[in-house]
Amino acid sequence: MSAPASPSTAPSPATRIRAFIDQEHAAQVDFLRELVRVPSDNPGGDCAPHAARAQALLQALGFEVEAHAVPENLVRDNGMISATNLIVRVVLGEGGPTIALNAHGDVVPPGAGWSHDPYGGDIVQDAVHGPTMIGRGVAVSKSDFATYTWALLALLAAREAGASYRGTVELHFTYDEEAGGAIGPGWLLAQGLTRPDYAISAGFSYGITSAHNGCLHAEITVRGRQAHAAMPHTGADALEAATAVLNALYAHRRVLAQKHSAVPGIDTPGLTVGLIEGGINTNVVPDEVRMRVDRRMIPEERGVDAEGELRALAQDAVAGREGIQVQVRRIMQAEPLAELPGAKGLIEALGAHARAEFDSEIPVHGVPLYTDARHYTEYGVPTVLYGSGPRTLIEARGHNTDENLRLEDLRRATRVVALALHDLLRAQR
Repeated sequence: MSAPASPSTAPSPATRIRAFIDQEHAAQVDFLRELVRVPSDNPGGDCAPHAARAQALLQALGFEVEAHAVPENLVRDNGMISATNLIVRVVLGEGGPTIALNAHGDVVPPGAGWSHDPYGGDIVQDAVHGPTMIGRGVAVSKSDFATYTWALLALLAAREAGASYRGTVELHFTYDEEAGGAIGPGWLLAQGLTRPDYAISAGFSYGITSAHNGCLHAEITVRGRQAHAAMPHTGADALEAATAVLNALYAHRRVLAQKHSAVPGIDTPGLTVGLIEGGINTNVVPDEVRMRVDRRMIPEERGVDAEGELRALAQDAVAGREGIQVQVRRIMQAEPLAELPGAKGLIEALGAHARAEFDSEIPVHGVPLYTDARHYTEYGVPTVLYGSGPRTLIEARGHNTDENLRLEDLRRATRVVALALHDLLRAQR
């Protein structure tokens, strides 16, 4: 029998973490495939079955899982059928911070045109990038269920081998990112079910996202008075008034294009009129026209200001028009994600290991979309986005046909997250 390794020759915790993730890679891939195989389309929004499957898989790995079903009335108000949020809490050592790892299991519907079953989790051999899994949600963001679960397992393995930690890791697996996140992380935080000190949210491997745009969805309703088309002067034409509102909105879009964010990766605010409907018949003066507006906000902006601008634009555009009224109704508001001062430690730890694992520069940047991560910063929790995936959403074909994840990116990103957590929670800090 060989003698135990001396302290000087025993593998370091970092070496043990890397080795554990490498050894467990096949099991991690199987876990991800099982998640891809359970549909969780939103809309649709019947996501409780996926949460139940994820809970069972996590319990099979030895975790205690809290399942928090969102009340039915809140689910309905969010335009969904069912949602159950999952929390796994692991105290690695007394004292120290609590770090939450959040990924969402709801996905956009697959649509037509796939070359593989969107719920199959098929693995193909890419000539450049090696084994690649294809499936809806495999990159956005069921992949990070697997990333964060195995990062935590790796820390537990390192602790069992003698590593000492101070702090807690929580897995937050939620189900309404595609609908805004209000009954996912927003609900968990509002209910006091979690109070992390830091959060890492689902992202990609080749960059750390520290900021992102916000979004306001609003409905503008212009009301007039119907009349026979043979006597249009007896009515109040809502479509004519709505045209004035449209002209004002598009003029404002040109003004927004002159405003630029200081955050790398984010350019200007945006405004899109995505839907218009109204009128009664060809021979009737329209009495009502509704339009839906998407207003993208850069991190330097706030939703209350963007909404106020829309209201003022619409009201000014119809001012003085007899018989015309305008109403602006907020549908959804997602505040921008801005980097909080405490995020620096997360960025440094993730960046150092990502540069080593991927042998690449890892930029810290913003992205022109919005995510669940903003809910953490709204509660003062420093938050960044990092996880498994290629350089861009386009490469991953997120929200597109044949969404894919390079499995080597999954392995390396899991190493990055685990090693960053090791640095942030190790006892000697």
